[in-house]
Amino acid sequence: MQTEKLVAAVAGDFEEFYKGNQGAAPEGSKDPLILSFDGKGIVMRHDSLREQTKKAAEREDHKLKTRLSKGEKANRKRMATVATVYDVERHMRTAEEVMRSDKEQDDTKPKPPRARNKRVWASVEREAEAVISEAIEEALRRDPRKKRPWVILVDGHEQQLRNIRGCLRKYGVAEDVPILDFIHVLEYLWDAVYCFHPEGSEEAEEWVCERALKILNGSVSNVAAGIRRSATLQKLSKSARKPADTCADYLLKYAPMMQYHKYLEQGFPIATGVIEGACRHLIKDRLDITGARWSLTGAEAVLKLRSVRSSGDFDAYWRFHKEREHQRNHASRFTQLPLEAAA
Repeated sequence: MQTEKLVAAVAGDFEEFYKGNQGAAPEGSKDPLILSFDGKGIVMRHDSLREQTKKAAEREDHKLKTRLSKGEKANRKRMATVATVYDVERHMRTAEEVMRSDKEQDDTKPKPPRARNKRVWASVEREAEAVISEAIEEALRRDPRKKRPWVILVDGHEQQLRNIRGCLRKYGVAEDVPILDFIHVLEYLWDAVYCFHPEGSEEAEEWVCERALKILNGSVSNVAAGIRRSATLQKLSKSARKPADTCADYLLKYAPMMQYHKYLEQGFPIATGVIEGACRHLIKDRLDITGARWSLTGAEAVLKLRSVRSSGDFDAYWRFHKEREHQRNHASRFTQLPLEAAA
Protein backbone atom coordinates (compact mmCIF):
# COMPACT_ATOMS: atom_id res chain seq x y z
CA MET A 1 0.00 0.00 0.00
CA GLN A 2 2.84 2.40 0.86
CA THR A 3 4.62 1.63 -2.41
CA GLU A 4 1.40 2.17 -4.36
CA LYS A 5 0.94 5.60 -2.76
CA LEU A 6 4.56 6.50 -3.55
CA VAL A 7 4.19 5.53 -7.24
CA ALA A 8 0.92 7.47 -7.46
CA ALA A 9 2.60 10.54 -5.94
CA VAL A 10 5.51 10.35 -8.40
CA ALA A 11 3.08 10.12 -11.32
CA GLY A 12 0.92 12.96 -10.02
CA ASP A 13 2.30 15.67 -12.31
CA PHE A 14 1.83 13.72 -15.55
CA GLU A 15 -1.03 15.80 -17.00
CA GLU A 16 0.53 19.11 -15.94
CA PHE A 17 3.85 18.16 -17.50
CA TYR A 18 2.28 17.48 -20.90
CA LYS A 19 0.16 20.62 -20.91
CA GLY A 20 3.27 22.44 -22.09
CA ASN A 21 4.96 21.97 -25.43
CA GLN A 22 6.62 18.66 -24.61
CA GLY A 23 7.71 16.63 -27.61
CA ALA A 24 6.42 19.09 -30.22
CA ALA A 25 7.98 18.77 -33.67
CA PRO A 26 9.76 21.70 -35.32
CA GLU A 27 7.29 24.28 -36.62
CA GLY A 28 8.61 23.95 -40.19
CA SER A 29 8.18 20.19 -40.46
CA LYS A 30 6.12 19.01 -43.44
CA ASP A 31 6.21 15.32 -42.57
CA PRO A 32 2.96 13.45 -41.97
CA LEU A 33 1.67 13.60 -38.40
CA ILE A 34 0.49 10.19 -37.27
CA LEU A 35 -2.18 9.55 -34.62
CA SER A 36 -3.10 6.04 -33.59
CA PHE A 37 -5.27 4.48 -30.90
CA ASP A 38 -5.98 1.05 -29.43
CA GLY A 39 -7.49 -0.59 -26.38
CA LYS A 40 -6.10 -3.21 -24.02
CA GLY A 41 -7.78 -4.89 -21.05
CA ILE A 42 -6.17 -4.95 -17.61
CA VAL A 43 -7.20 -7.44 -14.93
CA MET A 44 -8.50 -5.37 -12.03
CA ARG A 45 -9.61 -5.87 -8.47
CA HIS A 46 -13.38 -6.11 -8.23
CA ASP A 47 -13.80 -2.67 -6.66
CA SER A 48 -11.81 -1.07 -9.52
CA LEU A 49 -13.95 -2.42 -12.35
CA ARG A 50 -16.29 -0.15 -14.28
CA GLU A 51 -19.83 -0.32 -12.93
CA GLN A 52 -21.24 -2.32 -15.84
CA THR A 53 -18.46 -4.92 -15.67
CA LYS A 54 -18.76 -5.10 -11.89
CA LYS A 55 -22.48 -5.87 -12.11
CA ALA A 56 -21.87 -8.52 -14.77
CA ALA A 57 -19.27 -10.15 -12.53
CA GLU A 58 -21.65 -10.15 -9.59
CA ARG A 59 -24.36 -11.89 -11.66
CA GLU A 60 -22.05 -14.73 -12.64
CA ASP A 61 -22.56 -18.17 -11.13
CA HIS A 62 -19.36 -20.13 -11.67
CA LYS A 63 -19.30 -23.92 -11.51
CA LEU A 64 -15.96 -23.96 -9.71
CA LYS A 65 -14.70 -21.69 -6.96
CA THR A 66 -10.99 -21.72 -7.79
CA ARG A 67 -11.00 -21.31 -11.59
CA LEU A 68 -13.20 -20.57 -14.60
CA SER A 69 -14.79 -23.47 -16.44
CA LYS A 70 -14.92 -23.72 -20.23
CA GLY A 71 -17.16 -21.04 -21.72
CA GLU A 72 -17.30 -18.91 -18.57
CA LYS A 73 -16.29 -15.28 -18.87
CA ALA A 74 -14.22 -13.58 -16.25
CA ASN A 75 -15.68 -10.05 -16.32
CA ARG A 76 -12.59 -8.92 -14.50
CA LYS A 77 -10.90 -6.58 -16.97
CA ARG A 78 -11.09 -2.83 -17.38
CA MET A 79 -10.20 -1.44 -20.78
CA ALA A 80 -7.28 0.97 -21.04
CA THR A 81 -7.07 3.36 -23.99
CA VAL A 82 -3.63 3.65 -25.60
CA ALA A 83 -2.62 6.57 -27.83
CA THR A 84 0.41 7.65 -29.79
CA VAL A 85 1.37 10.74 -31.79
CA TYR A 86 4.54 10.81 -33.87
CA ASP A 87 6.18 12.19 -37.00
CA VAL A 88 7.47 10.10 -39.88
CA GLU A 89 8.98 10.87 -43.26
CA ARG A 90 7.01 9.95 -46.35
CA HIS A 91 7.86 6.50 -47.73
CA MET A 92 6.45 5.91 -51.21
CA ARG A 93 5.93 2.24 -52.08
CA THR A 94 4.05 0.03 -54.51
CA ALA A 95 1.69 -2.77 -53.55
CA GLU A 96 4.25 -5.28 -54.82
CA GLU A 97 6.94 -3.83 -52.55
CA VAL A 98 4.64 -4.08 -49.53
CA MET A 99 3.90 -7.76 -50.23
CA ARG A 100 7.49 -8.84 -50.84
CA SER A 101 8.89 -11.23 -48.27
CA ASP A 102 11.98 -10.29 -46.27
CA LYS A 103 14.11 -12.48 -48.56
CA GLU A 104 12.87 -10.63 -51.64
CA GLN A 105 13.52 -7.12 -50.34
CA ASP A 106 15.80 -4.96 -52.46
CA ASP A 107 18.81 -4.01 -50.33
CA THR A 108 19.57 -1.06 -52.62
CA LYS A 109 16.35 0.72 -51.63
CA PRO A 110 16.33 2.93 -48.51
CA LYS A 111 15.03 1.42 -45.30
CA PRO A 112 11.58 2.51 -44.08
CA PRO A 113 11.85 5.70 -41.97
CA ARG A 114 11.55 5.39 -38.22
CA ALA A 115 9.01 7.26 -36.10
CA ARG A 116 10.32 10.53 -34.64
CA ASN A 117 9.16 12.73 -31.77
CA LYS A 118 7.10 9.78 -30.62
CA ARG A 119 4.87 10.18 -27.60
CA VAL A 120 2.89 7.19 -26.30
CA TRP A 121 0.59 7.01 -23.30
CA ALA A 122 -2.34 5.10 -21.87
CA SER A 123 -5.04 5.48 -19.24
CA VAL A 124 -7.26 2.92 -17.58
CA GLU A 125 -8.88 5.47 -15.29
CA ARG A 126 -10.15 8.02 -17.81
CA GLU A 127 -12.63 7.35 -20.60
CA ALA A 128 -11.47 6.82 -24.18
CA GLU A 129 -12.74 10.23 -25.29
CA ALA A 130 -10.40 11.97 -22.83
CA VAL A 131 -7.33 10.13 -24.13
CA ILE A 132 -8.28 10.73 -27.77
CA SER A 133 -8.83 14.42 -26.99
CA GLU A 134 -5.34 14.60 -25.49
CA ALA A 135 -3.89 13.10 -28.68
CA ILE A 136 -5.66 15.70 -30.81
CA GLU A 137 -4.40 18.47 -28.51
CA GLU A 138 -0.88 17.08 -28.85
CA ALA A 139 -1.26 17.04 -32.65
CA LEU A 140 -2.55 20.62 -32.65
CA ARG A 141 0.44 21.75 -30.56
CA ARG A 142 2.70 20.30 -33.24
CA ASP A 143 0.65 21.55 -36.18
CA PRO A 144 -1.66 24.34 -34.96
CA ARG A 145 -2.61 25.48 -38.47
CA LYS A 146 -2.95 21.92 -39.73
CA LYS A 147 -0.61 22.44 -42.65
CA ARG A 148 0.73 18.91 -42.43
CA PRO A 149 -1.17 15.78 -43.47
CA TRP A 150 -2.74 14.03 -40.48
CA VAL A 151 -2.88 10.25 -40.70
CA ILE A 152 -5.11 8.38 -38.25
CA LEU A 153 -4.33 4.66 -38.03
CA VAL A 154 -7.01 2.44 -36.47
CA ASP A 155 -8.02 -1.21 -36.19
CA GLY A 156 -11.67 -0.63 -37.12
CA HIS A 157 -13.30 -0.82 -33.67
CA GLU A 158 -16.67 0.89 -34.12
CA GLN A 159 -16.86 2.66 -30.77
CA GLN A 160 -13.31 3.87 -31.16
CA LEU A 161 -14.13 5.32 -34.59
CA ARG A 162 -17.17 7.13 -33.17
CA ASN A 163 -15.03 8.57 -30.39
CA ILE A 164 -12.37 9.75 -32.83
CA ARG A 165 -14.88 11.43 -35.12
CA GLY A 166 -16.65 13.07 -32.18
CA CYS A 167 -13.40 14.45 -30.77
CA LEU A 168 -12.27 15.77 -34.16
CA ARG A 169 -15.56 17.65 -34.47
CA LYS A 170 -15.19 18.99 -30.93
CA TYR A 171 -11.85 20.56 -31.80
CA GLY A 172 -13.06 21.84 -35.15
CA VAL A 173 -10.58 19.69 -37.04
CA ALA A 174 -11.61 18.72 -40.57
CA GLU A 175 -12.16 14.99 -40.46
CA ASP A 176 -9.50 12.93 -42.16
CA VAL A 177 -10.69 9.47 -43.18
CA PRO A 178 -8.89 7.04 -40.85
CA ILE A 179 -6.67 4.38 -42.40
CA LEU A 180 -7.54 0.80 -41.50
CA ASP A 181 -4.57 -1.26 -40.35
CA PHE A 182 -3.58 -3.51 -43.27
CA ILE A 183 -2.45 -6.32 -40.94
CA HIS A 184 -6.04 -6.68 -39.72
CA VAL A 185 -7.16 -7.02 -43.34
CA LEU A 186 -4.62 -9.80 -43.89
CA GLU A 187 -5.94 -11.67 -40.85
CA TYR A 188 -9.46 -11.68 -42.31
CA LEU A 189 -8.10 -12.99 -45.61
CA TRP A 190 -6.28 -15.78 -43.80
CA ASP A 191 -9.49 -16.74 -42.00
CA ALA A 192 -11.34 -16.85 -45.33
CA VAL A 193 -8.78 -18.83 -47.32
CA TYR A 194 -9.35 -22.04 -45.36
CA CYS A 195 -12.82 -22.21 -46.83
CA PHE A 196 -11.12 -22.98 -50.16
CA HIS A 197 -7.65 -24.42 -49.49
CA PRO A 198 -6.07 -26.68 -46.84
CA GLU A 199 -4.39 -25.01 -43.90
CA GLY A 200 -0.64 -24.57 -44.37
CA SER A 201 -0.75 -25.18 -48.13
CA GLU A 202 1.08 -23.15 -50.77
CA GLU A 203 -2.25 -22.62 -52.52
CA ALA A 204 -3.60 -20.88 -49.43
CA GLU A 205 -0.61 -18.55 -49.26
CA GLU A 206 -0.87 -17.72 -52.97
CA TRP A 207 -4.61 -17.06 -52.60
CA VAL A 208 -4.04 -14.57 -49.77
CA CYS A 209 -1.14 -12.79 -51.51
CA GLU A 210 -3.11 -12.44 -54.75
CA ARG A 211 -6.11 -10.83 -53.02
CA ALA A 212 -3.94 -8.68 -50.77
CA LEU A 213 -2.25 -7.23 -53.85
CA LYS A 214 -5.62 -6.45 -55.41
CA ILE A 215 -6.76 -4.71 -52.21
CA LEU A 216 -3.55 -2.67 -52.06
CA ASN A 217 -4.16 -1.64 -55.68
CA GLY A 218 -7.67 -0.37 -54.93
CA SER A 219 -9.91 -3.33 -55.88
CA VAL A 220 -11.51 -3.90 -52.49
CA SER A 221 -15.08 -4.39 -53.75
CA ASN A 222 -13.97 -6.78 -56.49
CA VAL A 223 -12.10 -8.93 -53.98
CA ALA A 224 -15.15 -9.09 -51.69
CA ALA A 225 -17.40 -10.07 -54.61
CA GLY A 226 -14.93 -12.69 -55.78
CA ILE A 227 -14.76 -14.30 -52.33
CA ARG A 228 -18.54 -14.61 -52.18
CA ARG A 229 -18.70 -15.94 -55.74
CA SER A 230 -16.07 -18.60 -54.99
CA ALA A 231 -18.00 -19.78 -51.94
CA THR A 232 -21.20 -20.01 -54.00
CA LEU A 233 -19.58 -21.84 -56.92
CA GLN A 234 -18.10 -24.40 -54.54
CA LYS A 235 -21.56 -24.89 -53.01
CA LEU A 236 -20.30 -24.45 -49.48
CA SER A 237 -22.81 -24.78 -46.67
CA LYS A 238 -23.80 -21.72 -44.66
CA SER A 239 -21.55 -22.70 -41.77
CA ALA A 240 -18.63 -23.72 -44.02
CA ARG A 241 -18.65 -20.40 -45.88
CA LYS A 242 -19.11 -18.21 -42.81
CA PRO A 243 -15.44 -17.05 -42.60
CA ALA A 244 -15.56 -16.10 -46.30
CA ASP A 245 -18.77 -14.11 -45.86
CA THR A 246 -17.38 -12.44 -42.73
CA CYS A 247 -14.27 -11.39 -44.67
CA ALA A 248 -16.35 -10.04 -47.57
CA ASP A 249 -18.61 -8.10 -45.19
CA TYR A 250 -15.54 -6.64 -43.48
CA LEU A 251 -13.99 -5.51 -46.76
CA LEU A 252 -17.17 -3.81 -47.96
CA LYS A 253 -17.88 -2.17 -44.61
CA TYR A 254 -14.43 -0.59 -44.31
CA ALA A 255 -13.71 0.01 -48.01
CA PRO A 256 -13.60 3.84 -47.57
CA MET A 257 -10.75 3.34 -45.08
CA MET A 258 -8.84 0.98 -47.38
CA GLN A 259 -7.74 3.26 -50.23
CA TYR A 260 -4.25 1.87 -49.86
CA HIS A 261 -3.18 2.71 -53.42
CA LYS A 262 -3.67 6.40 -52.59
CA TYR A 263 -2.00 6.14 -49.19
CA LEU A 264 1.06 4.38 -50.63
CA GLU A 265 1.39 6.99 -53.39
CA GLN A 266 1.45 9.71 -50.72
CA GLY A 267 4.00 7.84 -48.62
CA PHE A 268 1.70 7.24 -45.65
CA PRO A 269 2.04 4.26 -43.27
CA ILE A 270 -0.71 1.65 -43.49
CA ALA A 271 -0.02 -0.49 -40.41
CA THR A 272 -0.42 0.11 -36.67
CA GLY A 273 2.89 -1.36 -35.55
CA VAL A 274 3.75 1.62 -33.32
CA ILE A 275 0.53 1.47 -31.30
CA GLU A 276 0.69 -2.33 -31.12
CA GLY A 277 4.19 -2.04 -29.70
CA ALA A 278 2.96 0.57 -27.21
CA CYS A 279 0.20 -1.77 -26.01
CA ARG A 280 2.74 -4.52 -25.50
CA HIS A 281 5.29 -2.38 -23.67
CA LEU A 282 2.96 -0.19 -21.59
CA ILE A 283 0.47 -2.86 -20.58
CA LYS A 284 1.24 -6.46 -21.47
CA ASP A 285 4.88 -6.57 -20.35
CA ARG A 286 4.10 -5.10 -16.91
CA LEU A 287 0.41 -5.16 -16.05
CA ASP A 288 -0.44 -8.50 -17.64
CA ILE A 289 1.69 -10.57 -15.29
CA THR A 290 0.08 -13.90 -14.41
CA GLY A 291 -1.99 -13.61 -11.25
CA ALA A 292 -1.77 -9.83 -10.99
CA ARG A 293 -4.89 -7.90 -9.94
CA TRP A 294 -4.59 -4.12 -10.09
CA SER A 295 -6.20 -1.31 -8.20
CA LEU A 296 -7.30 1.64 -10.31
CA THR A 297 -4.83 3.97 -8.58
CA GLY A 298 -1.90 1.60 -8.94
CA ALA A 299 -2.55 0.69 -12.58
CA GLU A 300 -3.00 4.31 -13.63
CA ALA A 301 0.19 5.43 -11.89
CA VAL A 302 2.27 2.64 -13.47
CA LEU A 303 0.84 3.46 -16.91
CA LYS A 304 1.78 7.12 -16.54
CA LEU A 305 5.37 6.41 -15.51
CA ARG A 306 5.87 3.81 -18.24
CA SER A 307 4.38 6.26 -20.75
CA VAL A 308 6.83 9.00 -19.76
CA ARG A 309 9.74 6.61 -20.03
CA SER A 310 8.61 5.17 -23.39
CA SER A 311 8.24 8.69 -24.79
CA GLY A 312 11.83 9.54 -23.83
CA ASP A 313 10.67 12.25 -21.41
CA PHE A 314 11.55 10.71 -18.05
CA ASP A 315 14.56 12.92 -17.22
CA ALA A 316 12.63 16.09 -18.11
CA TYR A 317 9.59 14.85 -16.20
CA TRP A 318 11.66 14.06 -13.09
CA ARG A 319 13.09 17.57 -13.01
CA PHE A 320 9.60 19.01 -13.47
CA HIS A 321 8.19 16.77 -10.72
CA LYS A 322 10.92 17.72 -8.24
CA GLU A 323 10.32 21.40 -8.90
CA ARG A 324 6.60 20.95 -8.32
CA GLU A 325 7.23 18.97 -5.14
CA HIS A 326 9.49 21.71 -3.85
CA GLN A 327 6.82 24.28 -4.63
CA ARG A 328 4.10 22.27 -2.90
CA ASN A 329 6.08 21.22 0.18
CA HIS A 330 8.35 24.17 0.82
CA ALA A 331 8.07 27.35 -1.21
CA SER A 332 4.29 27.71 -1.07
CA ARG A 333 4.17 26.79 2.63
CA PHE A 334 6.77 29.31 3.77
CA THR A 335 5.34 32.17 1.75
CA GLN A 336 2.31 32.01 4.05
CA LEU A 337 4.38 32.46 7.24
CA PRO A 338 5.49 35.78 8.77
CA LEU A 339 9.10 36.63 8.05
CA GLU A 340 10.15 36.00 11.70
CA ALA A 341 8.53 32.52 11.75
CA ALA A 342 10.10 31.55 8.43
CA ALA A 343 13.50 32.55 9.84
